[in-house]
Amino acid sequence: MGGSTALQVARSGMRPILLDQGDLGQGASGVNAGTLSLQIKRVKLMPYALRGHHEWEAMGDTVGFRKTGGYTVAFTEREVELLHERQAQKAEAGAPITFVSDNALRAAEPNLSHKVLAASFCPEDGYANSSLTGQYYRARLRDNAIPYLEHSPVVDISQDQSGFALVTPQGSVRAKRVLLAAGAWLKPVAAMLGVDLPVQARINTVSVTERMPPLTSHVIGHATGLLTMKQKANGTVLVGGGWQGRGTPQDGRGEVMANSVVPNLALAQFALPQLSQARVLRSWTGFEANVPDFYPLAGALPGVENAYVLGCVRGGYTIGPYIGKLMGDYILEREPELPLFDPGRDFNEDTI
Repeated sequence: MGGSTALQVARSGMRPILLDQGDLGQGASGVNAGTLSLQIKRVKLMPYALRGHHEWEAMGDTVGFRKTGGYTVAFTEREVELLHERQAQKAEAGAPITFVSDNALRAAEPNLSHKVLAASFCPEDGYANSSLTGQYYRARLRDNAIPYLEHSPVVDISQDQSGFALVTPQGSVRAKRVLLAAGAWLKPVAAMLGVDLPVQARINTVSVTERMPPLTSHVIGHATGLLTMKQKANGTVLVGGGWQGRGTPQDGRGEVMANSVVPNLALAQFALPQLSQARVLRSWTGFEANVPDFYPLAGALPGVENAYVLGCVRGGYTIGPYIGKLMGDYILEREPELPLFDPGRDFNEDTI
């Protein structure tokens, strides 16, 4: 999100600099499962997800983009109800989602469990290789002569009449404007400017198997949202679904919890029985920031002139490149193509 915003404002002559506490794109952007599925996005965020998906498609092979199409399945009558209710709303919001027959599902995915009672399909679904995110944006920044400092955590921010001073271990940086796009670290960074943002962090877990023979050719999800699964070109199967680990962003990397990984993998194996023959090579966690209403923070930082905040986007990997462009337009005092999300709103009320 920060990289996308920087590229947008630079096109109009601003001179941005990026400060990252680690390597570019190695926070949530680099450790998520890479799923680009419209079927798991919130209805009110669908216009942003559709445009974000086009951004990833335009990046193409440089980020490992693959448009495979995706199926979301249901195993119980209650899950069937959930599937039809949620996917019908998302289709109405613009996602090309349809419900498919059992025969069509079997023809497309013969290895899926025969206990599937219903399934929806979206031809736009796919994935990218999240580990390439940082490489992509590093190259784009270099191509546009935008400086960046890695391993430069901001430890203090102060403001005077001439702008902001940001202190890092590599020295201080002065700027007329500042955008906080620190993901799960937004709360402590905003606190440096005296603003208390209601940011919390989820500790999502992802697992990857050893290389397997071809098992599935589409992104597979579950009606509850507790499973995303895809087989990469090298044969490994990536399994996610938002199952929680333990830890906090301030303490460093999260801890994988067996009592989350086991049911996540069990659900994956239930959907794709041949996964019982696979060994899990690695499981890891990534921090996903959110606020109480689970909509983004995108706009002016409350009470601080020339300060902005962008983050807490549910489905942020898909939406990030696009909402960063919107943020850039907002900083440039242009009217964004789609409305942003006021960081000073009442979080007990519904938003757009």
